[in-house]
Amino acid sequence: MRKRKNNPHEDGGDIDRFLDALWLEKGLSENTLESYRRDLRQFQEWLNGKDNLEASCSLLEVGRVDVQRYLQWRLQHGLKARSTSRLLSCLRSFYRYFLRETLIHEDPTLKIDNPKLGRSLPKTLSESDVETLLNTPDIENAIGLRDRAMMELLYASGLRVSELVNLPLNQVNFRQGVVRLMGKGSKERLVPMGEVAQDWIERYIKEARAGLLNDRTSDALFLSSRGQAMTRQTFWYRIKGYALQTGINKPLSPHVLRHAFATHLLNHGADLRVVQLLLGHSDLSTTQIYTHVAQHRLQALHRQHHPRG
Repeated sequence: MRKRKNNPHEDGGDIDRFLDALWLEKGLSENTLESYRRDLRQFQEWLNGKDNLEASCSLLEVGRVDVQRYLQWRLQHGLKARSTSRLLSCLRSFYRYFLRETLIHEDPTLKIDNPKLGRSLPKTLSESDVETLLNTPDIENAIGLRDRAMMELLYASGLRVSELVNLPLNQVNFRQGVVRLMGKGSKERLVPMGEVAQDWIERYIKEARAGLLNDRTSDALFLSSRGQAMTRQTFWYRIKGYALQTGINKPLSPHVLRHAFATHLLNHGADLRVVQLLLGHSDLSTTQIYTHVAQHRLQALHRQHHPRG
């Protein structure tokens, strides 16, 4: 039977030694090092605590079975797979370091698989939520009219927020009803605006843009109160504020409207490759996550309305 180390501080010394080496080798941030320290201490406490039904041991006396049992204990206590995956990464680094230092003879994390994380579904809004949000800005003033036009374009075209706030006026083609975008990897694409969004943009340009510009010059379509291109953070705060006004109690950001654009297109029968082109995804697999969102919505509707749902 293994026995607990006589020196209760020895594990702490091993942790400090590892973190010092990690800082010297990789220059990790203090937050990352503290995260590693926390994970290692929690494992150490479990090894020496009442939840460990086997004989207690130190971190450097651990075998593969100990690691497997700890991962199983975390799973049984509802700890998330993502945090457990991060913990396992920390343990691998820890034991590989001491293996190089010849203070242990084998790596107990060897051949232990990461927990399956799955792929989280993007957060989205219902069509009624979007409609409520779009109707919130006060369009009687320049800022509200600008915000309405921005949200209409974001939802109608699925732009990235960086593409929206940096969109030059000369890249909007009102005759053809499209915006010309330079996306990731300097890939150009043309995206339809839709009649509703185009109407709001034209109204914003006619009634509000010159006032925001205030005799200054800017190539940006959407301007701040200082007559400059808006920042992503400013637009994010604007949307959050409108969500609070309307009582939409869901995590909200400009990116959520992009997700809503893709999901609602698929819900209404759009082809996946068309959505891929509109979003500017180079890989179809990136777009396929939205089919799961749409399918999830259809399943919910089926359960709600079908007599055998």
